[in-house]
Amino acid sequence: MVYDLVVLGAGAAGLMASASLPGKKVLVLERNPRPGAKIAISGGGRCNLTNQNLSPDDYLGERAFVEAVLRRFDNDALLAWLRRRGLEPVLRKENQWFCPESAKELVDVLLGACAHAEFAYDTEILGVRKEGDRFFIETSRGEFSAPKVLVATGGLSYASVGATGIGFAIAEDFGHALVPPRPALVGLTLQPAEAWMKALAGLSLPVAIRVGRREIEGDLLFAHKGVSGPAVLDASLWWNRGKLTVDFLPGVRLARLFKNPKKSAMSQIPLPRRFVRAFFEALKLPNVPYHAMDEVQKQRLSLLKSYAFAPAGTFGYARAEVTKGGVNTAEIDPATMQSRLVKGLFFAGEVVDVTGGLGGYNFQWAFSSAVVAAKGCEGAAAL
Repeated sequence: MVYDLVVLGAGAAGLMASASLPGKKVLVLERNPRPGAKIAISGGGRCNLTNQNLSPDDYLGERAFVEAVLRRFDNDALLAWLRRRGLEPVLRKENQWFCPESAKELVDVLLGACAHAEFAYDTEILGVRKEGDRFFIETSRGEFSAPKVLVATGGLSYASVGATGIGFAIAEDFGHALVPPRPALVGLTLQPAEAWMKALAGLSLPVAIRVGRREIEGDLLFAHKGVSGPAVLDASLWWNRGKLTVDFLPGVRLARLFKNPKKSAMSQIPLPRRFVRAFFEALKLPNVPYHAMDEVQKQRLSLLKSYAFAPAGTFGYARAEVTKGGVNTAEIDPATMQSRLVKGLFFAGEVVDVTGGLGGYNFQWAFSSAVVAAKGCEGAAAL
């Protein structure tokens, strides 16, 4: 069989790119026995498709590159594309768009738009080489060939649903530089100094976390391995090493809490008793009224608003929602997602060094980059 394009990966990016090329002979190679494995388990099984508020600032990556890609296929374009095909996304959590019932609805829509494509499941990609103007894809089911290849293999997160580093290996084989991949949108492990937090496993608090110039608000969940929850997951996108700072009382002025001079400071802090006790013990604070504390103790108490610590690391790829890092965008044309080094080689989705925060941003990136890649593959049908 002669193909116009071989797509590596039947995830969100691979399926959308294939769906966007109805007039082409497309082969999709997928390691799993079925498509959209990561889609199926995302968003509590309902898949957070995109976000009402979309900006390049929501992504870790080269801003101009992200902006150029999103401009060609943004959240409004995605919603319109889905609605034309009978899927009516539902707005939840104020600004996040989900499938109405199940992530399977999205997979079905994508597959329906891929009726022209051929799929090879349970097919492990072993490597890609180029001879002349054709690519040869070596797989566990033999060799396939086409003049164009789209690498949409995802990152290293969720090995349980087939994630591997093959896309990174292919990029490097063709001379591409990688921004070192790391787990992202993931919990953070703790140094011994923060061991007191592990005793709070299961407790959740609304916090504000500062990482560099970013401030992220949301819930922090204390876990046996460290800290997690939406605020921590978002913070992990921007953290690599060093300290981050937690405000355990966002929007509250500490000086205004201690109005009763007879009550202990501990009893006047509007946080769960379990947390307050652990915090006081960890910082060696006495259970006395605020005015009875000396200046050093008051300074320690003020850390409720600015508790700085350096995480030991992350929970790893097995618990990470995405992989940050990947193929350096300086070597990809944002107008086509084609390699600047190898003609006919395209990239889309998580394999590229663009990563969004929680809230549907990474699926939007997968869809946007895939549509741009499809248009770049010459003759993509108008959306």
